[in-house]
Amino acid sequence: MPSARARRAASQPAAALTTSGVARLLPDVDRPGAMLLTLNEVPQSYVDLEDPTRLEFEYIQRLAHVADSVFPAGARLEALHLGGGALSLPRYLAHTRPGSGQLAVEIDALLVEFVREHLPWDRRWRLKVRTGDAREALASRRPASADLVVADAFAGARTPAHLTSVEFVTLAANVLRPGGVYTANIADGAPLAFARGQAATVRAVFPHVALIAEAAVLRGRRFGNLVLAASHESLPLAELVRRTAGDPFPARVTGEEGLDAWIAGAVPVTDATAVPSPEPPPGAFEL
Repeated sequence: MPSARARRAASQPAAALTTSGVARLLPDVDRPGAMLLTLNEVPQSYVDLEDPTRLEFEYIQRLAHVADSVFPAGARLEALHLGGGALSLPRYLAHTRPGSGQLAVEIDALLVEFVREHLPWDRRWRLKVRTGDAREALASRRPASADLVVADAFAGARTPAHLTSVEFVTLAANVLRPGGVYTANIADGAPLAFARGQAATVRAVFPHVALIAEAAVLRGRRFGNLVLAASHESLPLAELVRRTAGDPFPARVTGEEGLDAWIAGAVPVTDATAVPSPEPPPGAFEL
């Protein structure tokens, strides 16, 4: 349970200038102890100190669905999170899978300190937060040392180019243990060229890949998040379908031949051709 100090901190708005810009924590007036983290007015994370299983962002729910579909309930994991924010998913895994070892890598040291001060996490958790570049941290990791790798690193509202290539995904594949899963959060809109390229990139490294997104995003009707899940072993697509269908905003799961058709001939991205994810349109993340 959060301390009295943590509860008090989570009831007051706060702001700080970080390396990435202006970070703000906004209390949820309907849920004491819950806060929304924004960076330059773009929503980044939602944390409920009283209930770490409350995942307000749909894409975080889908990342959690992947972990809960692939690995037995309550089983300990070794997880590497590339991108930290307010640590929504690491908090969820620490709560639902006690004893799991987790490392979150966040490039903005001032943001880490801001979150640590206002949304502290349980010191008993095996959760470490390290400041640094996500790709450099991935390259320094021992082979076969993680069950789960989560790529959710953004510079502002865009994924940096060097975190989008076959070379980057290959580093992630080398870090995974047998049966491990790589997941990535992608933001894109019509005509979804970036997302299709990312699906092709991951498909070039892993034999089993699934894409999870709302129908409106898949059809390019609005800008939004798409989640990729990949493994060297078969993914539990039926279980993913069941879990995502029960969400407040149901998503579709596309895998195997369906994913190849959706990729529509897009070619894998390399370090030589990589570009950042597209800039969100005005109003895409209005609060």
